[in-house]
Amino acid sequence: MRVNVEIQGDPMGKPKIFVTRPIPGNALSELKAHFDVELRETESIISKEEIIAGVKGKDGLLCILTDPVDAEVMDANKNLKIISNYGVGYDKVDVEAATKRGIIVTNTPGALTETTADLAVGMMIAAARRIVESDKFTRECKFEGWGPSMMLGIDVYGKTLGIVGLGRIGKAVAQRAAKGFSMKIIYNDPKVQADFDAEYGAKWVELDTLMKESDFISIHVPLTPKTRKMFGEKQFHMMKKTAVLVNTSRGAVVDQTALGKALKTHRIYAAALDVYEDEPRSPVELIPLPNVILLPHIGSASLETRAAMANLAVKSLMDYFKGATPENVVNKDVLNKK
Repeated sequence: MRVNVEIQGDPMGKPKIFVTRPIPGNALSELKAHFDVELRETESIISKEEIIAGVKGKDGLLCILTDPVDAEVMDANKNLKIISNYGVGYDKVDVEAATKRGIIVTNTPGALTETTADLAVGMMIAAARRIVESDKFTRECKFEGWGPSMMLGIDVYGKTLGIVGLGRIGKAVAQRAAKGFSMKIIYNDPKVQADFDAEYGAKWVELDTLMKESDFISIHVPLTPKTRKMFGEKQFHMMKKTAVLVNTSRGAVVDQTALGKALKTHRIYAAALDVYEDEPRSPVELIPLPNVILLPHIGSASLETRAAMANLAVKSLMDYFKGATPENVVNKDVLNKK
């Protein structure tokens, strides 16, 4: 990622950047070559108080998607110019507060699309075919020979997949499902995407229709007031008893208590989750249930993807301080204030 840039910052020295945790790849070395970097060396969860202390006197902040960055953090340093968020989701950053203060917020979309789509499809297959449950069964030495009714699951091939949110990742999941498993694709999104429909035989449907007709549902929406707990008791009662729910988007999109009840009573067949309502708190209501797969937010967790995300996060800082507009600005309204 070596680039030649003329960095604009403090005339007394390099721009100062606070990095809340180490990031994979070589991007951090590139950052240190052009900036005065303060790195918090540990990967443990950072508190808001630590961020406030770290951001004081800094020109930029490189934070992780789970770091709490609110108005109090921003007010700790009136000279903060940019918040580069390592991750696609930025619901932990108070974007409205940043915009009011003229602070640019960026994220890292695109780099993790294919990796997260791979995981979503893998989770779908694992839940349908009881792969995790079967692994545990075998490790506990319960396997005593093949039987006609042992660990029966449900087929994926040829079934109907409902995609909620047909953005980059939603499309990538749909492509894999349609081309790899001959699945029928229905989706709900703010807009009909005619070109995609024509290529993949997909169809836009109302959300209630998607709930009722899907054999598998994969969620790919941002967390907003409208999407918060959009999957609750009402939705689970609409779904087929053989339906599988997969969530790799944001945990609070699903009402975990309602999901636990639906799984426990076999109102739906299974679920697979990579995200939770109150991370990193474990979803205690779901842990005892055998028909749910629980992953520790690993949607983008490949060596290649996490390094690419780091490159994007650093590039946003580099672009800003050389006088260019970063590619992935979340709060574009702030550009009018510059």
